Amino acid sequence: MASATSKSYFWKGFRDGSPFVFVAIPFGTLFGVFATEAGLNIVQTMAFSATVFAGAAQFTALQLLQDNTPTIIILISALAVNLRVAMYSASLTPYLGAAPLWQRACAAYLIVDQSYACSVVRFEKEPDMSVPQRMAYFVGSVTPITPLWLIATYLGAVLGTQIPDSWALDFALPITFLSMIGPMMRTLAHVVAALVAIVVALLTVGVPFNLGLLIAGAAGMIAGAQAELQLDRKKT
Repeated sequence: MASATSKSYFWKGFRDGSPFVFVAIPFGTLFGVFATEAGLNIVQTMAFSATVFAGAAQFTALQLLQDNTPTIIILISALAVNLRVAMYSASLTPYLGAAPLWQRACAAYLIVDQSYACSVVRFEKEPDMSVPQRMAYFVGSVTPITPLWLIATYLGAVLGTQIPDSWALDFALPITFLSMIGPMMRTLAHVVAALVAIVVALLTVGVPFNLGLLIAGAAGMIAGAQAELQLDRKKT
């Protein structure tokens, strides 16, 4: 009975994660194209996507590589962009932390924006889910995205510059994050963090090596934390 229930949650996750394929495909294709333009061959491009498996960090590193940015800045920037995944992991630990080690290791690899966004919303809505059910849902939410991300990357790398600019594949990056951020704006602290990050990002657009994004991210997190503290003090 437990396995059947976990299976049903896997398919719930699959259904919830499926809409993201409409952005994962152009997003992955665009990365393949950019990687080819940056001088990577197909094997290097596929290894990049399969090992890093983090679109935003991959794009950040590629852009900086094309700008001849020092290696240390590329590494710091990519790690900083991916720091959000560490926060995702911490947020999911209360729900998945009791799972077997091998399952947690697989989940750590599969944590992306989409799987986190789907899972945390579901886990909060259904707090009585068992750990196997939660893990099944989490894996299900990323299952439709993972193979298509790799396939799309390969197609982008093979086709390269043959894809016309009129297809406007670069729309996928902002659309992906907007579709995930919207449902997460559930408290005033979330809204404050987002607004501060946006304003600071615009003010620091001229900072070299795209470091303005890191400054904006830090400012947004600080502002959101302070707003949450202030709200808690008012409640007490």
